[in-house]
Amino acid sequence: MLEGIRVVAIATNIPAPVAAARFLALGASVTKIEPLRGDPLEEGSAQWYREITSGMEALRLDLRARQARALIGERLRDADLLITAMRARALANAELDGQHLRARYPRLCSVTLFGEAPPHDDRAGHDLTYQARAGTIAPPVMPRALVGDMAAAERVVSTGLALLLQRERTGEAASASVAITDAAADFAKPFEYGLTRGDGQLGGGLPVYDLYQARDGWIALAALEPHFIARLQSMLGLETLERDTLAAAFARHTAQEWETLAQQHDLPLAAVR
Repeated sequence: MLEGIRVVAIATNIPAPVAAARFLALGASVTKIEPLRGDPLEEGSAQWYREITSGMEALRLDLRARQARALIGERLRDADLLITAMRARALANAELDGQHLRARYPRLCSVTLFGEAPPHDDRAGHDLTYQARAGTIAPPVMPRALVGDMAAAERVVSTGLALLLQRERTGEAASASVAITDAAADFAKPFEYGLTRGDGQLGGGLPVYDLYQARDGWIALAALEPHFIARLQSMLGLETLERDTLAAAFARHTAQEWETLAQQHDLPLAAVR
């Protein structure tokens, strides 16, 4: 869909590279620029790093060097979209802020990824601290999903696409910023408004939408709608679907056996991997 669109991503870690990979998957060509020391993600998960960067042009440069800036300038002259994940001061020092970009590359759209929205865009943080502020962590358990980072990656993509569409309509390029804290806060809305709290409908308050222990392992049951509830009742042969009766029923078979039965009855039930 984006064949012919050229994206430059000056970014490391997770959100911006994941966004760049999404543009690549949509058909754009992508150049990923990293510092000389490389991307920390490669050290943390070399396999995921290879998956994200596969198909990209990867350059490792010293952004402070004149030769590196000249090379970046060459890429930006032909680019449609620039994605950056740097603090505001670093962007200004590298002359990659909106003011400098508009003067030099009038057709270049840009999305800047910050940890937090201005005026706190220079405050240090990572996904864990952003989730902590959003309320999506239940200590002492560490989060299994990087909600802030992955949500922000998708927001970078949608913002970049909106800028490109606007340029096609008006002929003018523009810049925008995305804050990981804003994305994390939006993903926390179900908890904020009670849906996923302990007594909420999607937090364990409904017996038909909960986790149950099977003979081995666990299953996730999500039979919210009346037709699913009726099928569940028929499959289990139960008069009432209370938590204790459901728990006793699910303990009779393995998680995989329940998943197979659920597929046969068109029920939203899955074994927990």
